[in-house]
Amino acid sequence: MGKLVVLTLLGAALALIGERLVAFRQRVNASREVEPVEPQDCHLVEGLEHGSEDIDVLPSGLAFISSGLRYPGMPDLAPDELGKIFLMDLNEQNPKVQALKMSDDFDKASFNPHGISTFIDKDHTVYLYVVNHPDLKSTVEIFKFEEQQRSLIHLKTIQHELLKSVNDIVVVGPEQFYATRDRYSTNFFLALFFEMVMDLHWTYVLFYSPREVKVVAKGFSSANGITISPDKKYIYVADVMDKNIHVMKKHDNWDLTPLKVIQLGTLVDNLSVDPDTGDIWAGCHPNVMKLLMYNPQDPPGSEVLRIQNVLSDQPRIGTEYANNGSVLQGSSVAVVYHGKLLIGTVFHKAVYCVL
Repeated sequence: MGKLVVLTLLGAALALIGERLVAFRQRVNASREVEPVEPQDCHLVEGLEHGSEDIDVLPSGLAFISSGLRYPGMPDLAPDELGKIFLMDLNEQNPKVQALKMSDDFDKASFNPHGISTFIDKDHTVYLYVVNHPDLKSTVEIFKFEEQQRSLIHLKTIQHELLKSVNDIVVVGPEQFYATRDRYSTNFFLALFFEMVMDLHWTYVLFYSPREVKVVAKGFSSANGITISPDKKYIYVADVMDKNIHVMKKHDNWDLTPLKVIQLGTLVDNLSVDPDTGDIWAGCHPNVMKLLMYNPQDPPGSEVLRIQNVLSDQPRIGTEYANNGSVLQGSSVAVVYHGKLLIGTVFHKAVYCVL
């Protein structure tokens, strides 16, 4: 009798795991191939060869680019390359990238940059906040940007017990920001099976300030990119595994209220907002299985979506760029500035287009 019970339970468990694995393949679009969509005037950006995972653009057109991310489960094609922050002036006719110098006292050897966000103070000083993963931990580094010297002065490292497995960040004030946690377990492979395969929704968005740190939204499968509307009233959060964007109302006490969810059908990574139109631009992964099981002969593709009329009952969703990996692999972010489009990737190259 005891053996029968054990065998019954084992069979049920194996059936559940099998069902979950099938569902997981569907969630990551394991069979999907993309049809090419490309503006006429596009080219690869020289000097960005080892990732451009996140990009943030100042109102002046200067774009900060995080490069060199080492993330568990993702391809690492240049293990000897250090993490860097690049600068690109999108006002130039043929913009080029330049690696920014960093403070001598900052530990550049362990710099592993992920999501980034800029903040301009009342005195017009520009600060760059960087999600960093030294030794695969999570910190937020604050730098002051010296434009003339093309350098970053390290000011502070922020750590907190809630700042774990941090993916992205959006700064809303001096040392005030929202951040996403993309997995609950700090071990990626445990997270992959127990959270993603079993379809658990344990990740969250937190608000950080020197006076208060709190979870302000939860129940995400894998909270990823985060940004803010041009009028500063709404926060947009990408849930990569659920293939959607959550629109949330921001309150004076920094709490967030869910308003709507925009389903996309592709695995959305980082988000940016066109300050002129309010449109969301999303760097997406059309087939995440190709990222997890990287094969240079059949590489992961890239996809960029534009979401217009975000707050309406029927947002308009369009594909602005798509490639099967022959040009660009693993797109993670897309930003626009005055008719120019810059697309970054987790570990690969970057593409610049004139729209």
